[in-house]
Amino acid sequence: MFNSLQEIFSTLKQNKLRAIMTGFSVAWGIFMLILLLGSGNGLQNGMENNFRGTAKNALWIWSRQTQVSYDGLQAGRRIQFTDEDYDMLVNHFKDDISDISGRFRLWGSGTVTYKNEYGDYSLEGVMPEFKNIQIVDLEHGRYINKLDIQQFRKVAIISVPVKKALFKEEDPIGKYIHIDKVPFKVVGTFINPERRDDEQIYIPVKTAQRVFNGSNKLNELAVATNALTVAENKRVEEAIRTTLMKKHRIAPDDKQALGIWNTLEHFKQAQGVFTGIRIFVWVIGIMTIIAGIVGVSNIMIILVKERTKELGIRKAIGATPWSVIRLVLSESVFITTLSGFFGLVAGMGLMAAISMVLQSAAQSNPSIESTFYNPSANLSVAVSALVVLIVAGLIAGYVPARRASAIKPIEALHDE
Repeated sequence: MFNSLQEIFSTLKQNKLRAIMTGFSVAWGIFMLILLLGSGNGLQNGMENNFRGTAKNALWIWSRQTQVSYDGLQAGRRIQFTDEDYDMLVNHFKDDISDISGRFRLWGSGTVTYKNEYGDYSLEGVMPEFKNIQIVDLEHGRYINKLDIQQFRKVAIISVPVKKALFKEEDPIGKYIHIDKVPFKVVGTFINPERRDDEQIYIPVKTAQRVFNGSNKLNELAVATNALTVAENKRVEEAIRTTLMKKHRIAPDDKQALGIWNTLEHFKQAQGVFTGIRIFVWVIGIMTIIAGIVGVSNIMIILVKERTKELGIRKAIGATPWSVIRLVLSESVFITTLSGFFGLVAGMGLMAAISMVLQSAAQSNPSIESTFYNPSANLSVAVSALVVLIVAGLIAGYVPARRASAIKPIEALHDE
């Protein structure tokens, strides 16, 4: 083994520049493959982070103005959702809906205060089911529950940015904030993984309607369906749209009166884009590696030609064709393995460094996580690429190795 390595080093030493350039092409190929795969994963992770705070099969439904006259009613009529719409969907779509929540936004409801601290924040009345649609990470305390709704409790859960602004280092659980001079007990704090900077406050929707003169009005309906495919989710979407349009006497061809955002449809579309990107990345990476392997094969052919006399003498003194093939193959595999390993380590190291920098930057600018996040290549994929590279090195060296094993001693000496 030691003699074989010594012989390989001796041969490569005689052709330093050629060996370095060949090794570099192989290392660069696998380095670029890791870089491209990591970048593709980083973009996909960023895209998925945009959906992390929302149920994948959600429908967000909001009302707008009608654009078409219908059933004796003028165009330009503002559609207003109410608790009746919520009850109707609950009763009509029991088999299609897993969670549904009404949403009442408190526009211009006044300043939120705690002791000497105050601020204007996003205020929303929601139902307990909303946590399964607009997903948040509870930091402390609890979410809004059914008793809060039934008993019109004045409770609130606040986002971490609101907690920091109003309470500083103080524990807010059990304390009272004042919303438009009305006291609300803080029962929980949360982090919105989708928009970590948002200063949000959630209160029970029934309490919001009663305290802030909302009557039975709702601004939006949030629905999580049982659909597993885009087609199923689209069917539920159209059924809900038709039901609401009939109730509010909206023309069937009026496309503006109701707005619906289908998260599953958009999620699958984004996944399709990134599937195409991954295929493109693999094609480019593999072509780059192939270019390196071709370089290895070429250098081996040149080395065999330059060592014709040496190989002829080896065969003249008893070297078998297999020993000659093994010699040439060992040099090919050594170059590809060593170069591929360096390319692999460099690629994984760079991805790890970029990931650390992005995580550090995300502490001050969380929006980075929704653009490009954790750009790492799967270790098993990287190792598999290295194994493929070694096998490719064997294949690349086989042609010149066979040529070397076929050299006849007399012809080799005569050629020199």
